Amino acid sequence: MKAIRLHEFGGPEVLRHEEIPAPVAGPGEVLIRVHAAGINPPDWYVRDGMTVMPEAMRPPIPLPLIPGTDVSGVVEAAGPDAGDLAVGDEVFGMLRFPGFGGSTYAEYVTAPATDLARKPSGVDHVQAAGAPMAALTAWQFLIDLGHDDPSPFQPFTHRPVPLGPGTTVLVNGAAGGVGHFAVQLAKWRGARVIAVASGRHRRFLRDLGADEVIDYTTTDPATTVRDVDLVLDTVGGPHTGRFLQTIRDGGALFPVFFGAVDPDEAATRKITVSSAQVRSNGRQLTELAHLLAAGTVRTAVDSTFPLADAAAAHTRAAQGHLRGKIVLTVA
Repeated sequence: MKAIRLHEFGGPEVLRHEEIPAPVAGPGEVLIRVHAAGINPPDWYVRDGMTVMPEAMRPPIPLPLIPGTDVSGVVEAAGPDAGDLAVGDEVFGMLRFPGFGGSTYAEYVTAPATDLARKPSGVDHVQAAGAPMAALTAWQFLIDLGHDDPSPFQPFTHRPVPLGPGTTVLVNGAAGGVGHFAVQLAKWRGARVIAVASGRHRRFLRDLGADEVIDYTTTDPATTVRDVDLVLDTVGGPHTGRFLQTIRDGGALFPVFFGAVDPDEAATRKITVSSAQVRSNGRQLTELAHLLAAGTVRTAVDSTFPLADAAAAHTRAAQGHLRGKIVLTVA
């Protein structure tokens, strides 16, 4: 089969398109003929050698390695104890995450049956492949964590805030992968949603259900928004702490990636600051599949690239300002 592999760490140019043996499904697994593979930030973190993390926290990464976690395709074969999945079933999932064994940038991949859900009807493979990690991240932060494992950045287990009518949620980075799913899931639960993104995404975010869109290039939400119940910051980094002033006392700030926050201010105002480590979960994906099939939630696709052009896809990701997801297509 053809696959993209890393033999060294670096920029997009280290992604090699190679021919290697196809894998074989083991117990509890199925072999998937890949139709599309979604691209996510952990893919380029791995490609770069996890330099985004402090050196002491970087896990060992085995090379050579096939990147990728998100997949949509068709079951080609089933190993023993693969549950009720059968040859010919259309499936999608986020494979073996957290970890480096997803290996979805390939024509074939083996997958634990428990990481998969049946692809929703009326949703094509590109849209399905763009959903798993981003949608599961939004789901596990906002709706149901689904596990008891804490984030590497905090000692306690994350707990979502109950959402509903009367709740106001601000989503920073709302047009991106996690952000655009978060907007839709918060609206599905009945919350009022303030979306923060560049102004060119205004109509897109309104169409997804955002009640208010703030163009961060012209307006600082930290100086104009007050008394929200929850901020989901999908951007993170050194500026996350400025969102504390937008939150009511007793509210919550959820950085998706590590964000610097003044712990004294948060404690004084009883603001919960919490993060989570997204994990593979076929059961939650099945719930999301129902929402995708109904059109309640949809995957926005920023761009697609053939598998052989994975380096170009990573270059597009590095340019930022994405609207939804980047997806690799596999013939």
